Amino acid sequence: MAAKPTEQIYIGLDIGSTKVCCIVGLHEEGSALPSVIGVGSAPTSGMRKGVVVDVEETVSSITAAVDEAERISGVPIDRATISIDGAHVQSLNSKGVIAVGRADQEITIDDLHRVEEAATAIQLPPNREILQVFPRSFTVDSQTNIKDPVGMNGVRLEVESHIVTGATPAIKNLDRSIYQAGIEIQGQVLVPLAAARAVLTKRQMELGVAVIDIGGGTTGVAVYEEGDVLSSSVLPVGAGHITNDLAIGLKTDVDTAEKIKLKYVRAHSGKTSPTEKIRIEELEGEDNLVSRRELQKIAGARLEEIFQLVRAELKKVGKDHLLPGGVVLTGGGAKMPGIEELAKELLQLPATVGKPEGFSGIVDRINDPAFAAPVGLMLENMTHGAVAPAPGAGIGQTVDKIKGIFKNFLP
Repeated sequence: MAAKPTEQIYIGLDIGSTKVCCIVGLHEEGSALPSVIGVGSAPTSGMRKGVVVDVEETVSSITAAVDEAERISGVPIDRATISIDGAHVQSLNSKGVIAVGRADQEITIDDLHRVEEAATAIQLPPNREILQVFPRSFTVDSQTNIKDPVGMNGVRLEVESHIVTGATPAIKNLDRSIYQAGIEIQGQVLVPLAAARAVLTKRQMELGVAVIDIGGGTTGVAVYEEGDVLSSSVLPVGAGHITNDLAIGLKTDVDTAEKIKLKYVRAHSGKTSPTEKIRIEELEGEDNLVSRRELQKIAGARLEEIFQLVRAELKKVGKDHLLPGGVVLTGGGAKMPGIEELAKELLQLPATVGKPEGFSGIVDRINDPAFAAPVGLMLENMTHGAVAPAPGAGIGQTVDKIKGIFKNFLP
């Protein structure tokens, strides 16, 4: 059935440390959220801690995930908003100040662009580049906390911006992998910021909340306050490290350790008896009887490390214990039973697991914290990316790009 002219396709592509995921959304004019019509995922071994270490392997994984999403959705995929991950990513807050240009002192879009450009005039090493710029609030003369100053009158315009930067070599290798897979990049979004887009409410962002995206090789942290991003970072440790620890502790291979982690391990030990033993079918011979307490100890040590690093990030921005909206856990690592209780205990904050909600279509595939980032990338593609023609749209039909891949994205 041919799609209506009011329908458009949006695509998010998340290249993680352990898997690549592609989400296809069909958005009809008038509806708040797109309908998910395609989901594709494929394991990858070409990434390590969010950075490309093998271009060919990464290209192969991207192609496999995209092919699956194409088969399910019936839509040819040649463009997407992609994820940025890895400990090379750093963020900072910066200020910009300009004099209002017009003689009648009315602030225009041009003034907005100039002040945002002034905020990005920061000293960066030659091997780093700006990925995203988020204007947090504006000040017109002495009036602070203005969200949109266009049309207001004043002499001096200031902006507070959150700037995300990354290592140029890591970004170029990722870009090369995506282009080789035949995908045009329509925007790049940091993983925890993409996850936040999919799971946070406006109220949470106003109150103050942190998203903790626990992936395979990294953990992303994004802190929001008064509706805007306050800080973002990527830590070089993730749920895959728990698997490695179990493989060493139980003297087994990594694949078996992953199965054991998913089947037997709880993040929070609760009232575990020191003498309780469990029979692990995946282990052979006499070694398959393992103390539950020992299992919890191995996994718990690594989880504690992750949350202590997260807490250090919250301390940096003065939000340790001070987020009324609490923390929202996403990513594959957030599926571990008892992780909410552990987060509450170690961070001293309310904690919940966040999943993409309110969507239609193949919702059973995306109703999972591991799909928060790819769904957020699809939503970002809808807001800031270019428009792809819907299935059945006439050949040769073109739609102009929504102005700017990111409103404040700098090349």
